[in-house]
Amino acid sequence: MLRVRDEFRRTQVAIAALFCVLGFQYATWAARLPALKSRLGLSEAELGLLLMATGVGAAVSFPLVAVLTRRWGSRRLAFVSALVLGLLLLVLAVAPNYPVALLVMAADGVAVGCLNVAMNAQGAALESRYRRTAMAKLHATFSGGSLAAALLASGTSAVTSSVAVHFGVAAVLVLLLAMYAEPDLLADDGPGDGSADEPAEKKRRRRGLPAAVTLWMGFAMVFGTVAEGAMNDWSALYLKDVADASARVAPLGIAVVSVMMVLARLFADGWRTRWGDGRVVRVGSVLAAAGLASALLAGGVVPALIGFACMGLGLAAVTPCVYVAAARQGSDALALVAAMGTTGLLAGPPLIGFLASGTSLVWGMAAVAASALLVAACALRIRWTGVPGTQDGAGAREGGEAPEATAAETSVAETGAAEVGAAEAGAADGALSVDRPKSSAS
Repeated sequence: MLRVRDEFRRTQVAIAALFCVLGFQYATWAARLPALKSRLGLSEAELGLLLMATGVGAAVSFPLVAVLTRRWGSRRLAFVSALVLGLLLLVLAVAPNYPVALLVMAADGVAVGCLNVAMNAQGAALESRYRRTAMAKLHATFSGGSLAAALLASGTSAVTSSVAVHFGVAAVLVLLLAMYAEPDLLADDGPGDGSADEPAEKKRRRRGLPAAVTLWMGFAMVFGTVAEGAMNDWSALYLKDVADASARVAPLGIAVVSVMMVLARLFADGWRTRWGDGRVVRVGSVLAAAGLASALLAGGVVPALIGFACMGLGLAAVTPCVYVAAARQGSDALALVAAMGTTGLLAGPPLIGFLASGTSLVWGMAAVAASALLVAACALRIRWTGVPGTQDGAGAREGGEAPEATAAETSVAETGAAEVGAAEAGAADGALSVDRPKSSAS
């Protein structure tokens, strides 16, 4: 395969290959669920449990991911977990019975959790090293991988009905992408995340409860993934049952959300550079909530599609920005935030369904809008360090110290360059301390 000459672009392409692997691998087995259901003789309930096994595996992988990240580093963990995901496709294709398939899917969830944390840690390190935004485009390649998997599934199904052949081809592509990416991934400073050089306060926090800022990031991720997952699962049904859309128009709800999200992620890194991560998350989530709420009040197909477009546009940058912020708090924080995001993605659609069954789907979608608004509320509690040179990164140290910054300190971080210089000078003289009292840790 050809290599990119520019060092930043070469590393960005390598990390993007990991995001592509995750989307491709997930969409590969998801596209053949009907065939797996038929081959294993599963009922609807058993198929649902099979899907849940993957989510549960990803959600409970947090302790293992945290340990492996510290011991191996993100580069090695990303490469190994990508290889495992490719091999699990082969095992799933020949799984002899339902219990074995459940174990394979649970293991798949754990590998997904490992790769998710490792590749986002690589993306955050790329931004920090080169002082350039890149995370949103990396997340866009996840969707590109899903699209490629759908096309491959369609092509192989036209040639053969064999799941083993399809998954064999897909596994080879996953392994090739992983081997292509590995040489250009960013090397870790040492085993793990360099915890040997951590301040005593950070080590104490890592051994105990998460810092308050990490929990706010986790909640922002939960509400963001609840909204994103619910839009994917309930938008078509809303168009059909509430907006009286035709069977041909109803699937456009998912398409509008997905297309707007991909397009927004292609441009979101520029927005982050210009306005900073915090402002992008706050404005985007408010836009998503206001757009969907207005669509629900107006009723009809066209307002619904416009509201769904606002959701895709507004939520597109939430996940990339929160992952960057979490990575700056350390590998444990990133693993916890990723696990909370997976939990939101799993729990969100069923909760919306329960609410809709007890009231109506309109109120269920209103809860989705409220979730987007809660992302903005959580974002107000996060010290957005951003990328050095951007609005958010201008007034904060690159390492993201002072996670429990007060509102006054945050306002200093968002002022102009002259005021920032004065604030940093004050910090050097002891006028502005970034060390918080131990009692402030959550």
